[in-house]
Amino acid sequence: MGIVLKEISKSYDGRAVLKNLNLEINQGEFHVLLGPSGGGKTTTLSVMAGLTEQDSGSVSIGGLDVSNLSPDKRRIGFVFQDHALFPHLTVFDNVAYGLRVRRVKVHEMTRRVEYYLSKVSIAKEKGKFPHQLSGGQKQRAALARALVIEPEILLMDEPMSSLDSMTKESVRDELKSIQQEIGVTTVYVTHDQNEAILLGDRVSVLNNGRVEQIESPSELFHHPKTEFVARFVGIKNILKVSPIRINNHEATVQINNDGMEHPIRIRVKKYPIFEKGKEIDLCIHPEKITLKREEKTYAGDLNQIRGKIVKRTNNGNGFMAIVDIGGTTLHASISSDFKVRENVWVCFDPDAAHPLCGKKCRAAETKRRCLKE
Repeated sequence: MGIVLKEISKSYDGRAVLKNLNLEINQGEFHVLLGPSGGGKTTTLSVMAGLTEQDSGSVSIGGLDVSNLSPDKRRIGFVFQDHALFPHLTVFDNVAYGLRVRRVKVHEMTRRVEYYLSKVSIAKEKGKFPHQLSGGQKQRAALARALVIEPEILLMDEPMSSLDSMTKESVRDELKSIQQEIGVTTVYVTHDQNEAILLGDRVSVLNNGRVEQIESPSELFHHPKTEFVARFVGIKNILKVSPIRINNHEATVQINNDGMEHPIRIRVKKYPIFEKGKEIDLCIHPEKITLKREEKTYAGDLNQIRGKIVKRTNNGNGFMAIVDIGGTTLHASISSDFKVRENVWVCFDPDAAHPLCGKKCRAAETKRRCLKE
């Protein structure tokens, strides 16, 4: 079943947490709510579940308005951040609890509990109590308890935030596999962009109580619509530019970032939103930037800006350089042989820069085209 939130608002003690939030989640999809702490993610999830009553707006599940229905009438399974297992019950009894409340017959209850314990790989722990389990096992038990009632909707509130990276990877893979197999509509809250990219069919970025952007993980990462989204998914290269010259396919723009010591002009792909003299933000992924030795000269169609490496870091997947280009910095993925304080050329293709214009984008690897709304 799909979920539609329409014009949802919620305040606590006069502080607005959700502000006319609109969100549509498709049937069977794995939908991730991504955003910083305080952005409204958990409140949105609680409103879906009926655990929190919205001040205004409506919640529909499967085309039915459930705004006034209690949580037990919404056919929802909920996995909490802190597991919320009953400490005095075994794993089997924790998972079976919801079925007992629904008066499911013992034979059917046993079958379903054992099936889902097997699915989440903790069948051998069914006789243990929560204090005897590892963090990953507790999370698997909480997941089995949510799935065993065979809900229409599965809601998960940062369920892996307390797990170590190895356990998190294992649980994440199992979760995605189970969700794809049973096809349950899943809404997953996280502040971790890597989780969002690896799990989500689509990702909604929440900022200050509103949905800032909804896209597939790839589209969100490669074509963010706003500076907030760009920075939240890890794109640090934000250039404030003004178009100086616009032709049929390209534009020449001047970089206007605060602190610039001298004007720098670059060539970028022409976008429909460009207007002469009107400032707009562009983002460039570090992977799109190449550093070249300053003592050499280069021909070709690449933009070339003189700069100096002021910092070099290893992020685990490779090296990153921060390059001062005269009052502002750019981040670039580099090989290990570049050194701090080395003078370099910062080079990138005109197609590397993407506008943060707030408009919907359509992209292909070889061609990008902005759509006016």
